[in-house]
Amino acid sequence: MNTQTSSGSEIPNAHIVIKQWWIPIIYLLLLLFQSCSAESEIVTIDVHRANSLLNNDKYRYLDVRTSEEFMKGHIHADDALNIPYMFNTPQGRVKNVNFSEQVLLLCKKDDHLVVGCQSGVRSVYATTILLDAGFKHVYNMGGGYLAWVENGLPVAVVTPKVEL
Repeated sequence: MNTQTSSGSEIPNAHIVIKQWWIPIIYLLLLLFQSCSAESEIVTIDVHRANSLLNNDKYRYLDVRTSEEFMKGHIHADDALNIPYMFNTPQGRVKNVNFSEQVLLLCKKDDHLVVGCQSGVRSVYATTILLDAGFKHVYNMGGGYLAWVENGLPVAVVTPKVEL
């Protein structure tokens, strides 16, 4: 039995079978794509939730701002890390290509990390990189350091040592 198209020409059943054969493959590819993208799903928490988590010994704060930004002030958290996602250069900011390796030197993939930056943009990118690298418990702090300060949460400033 043949099928007629809208133009009146006949299509043998073999073509219909081939088209139907592609349906399960397309479905499997969609499932594969969904499962891959689900692994990198970013969880963003607000600064109050971040503060609550960081008051728990299980969580550690990872500040991905530049060292200069960190020195001017950062959230007050025990054992806070500063590993820049980007560096300031004369040409502008450039991505730290060794970011995930630097984090792996100081953290394990099972560590619980709250990632923050100045406003919440760089931390999204950094969180994605860490999730893609296999970190399992990484949370993006929405609003960043600016939201932290705006909400009156505790901050720390690194004071340079004065040598006499």
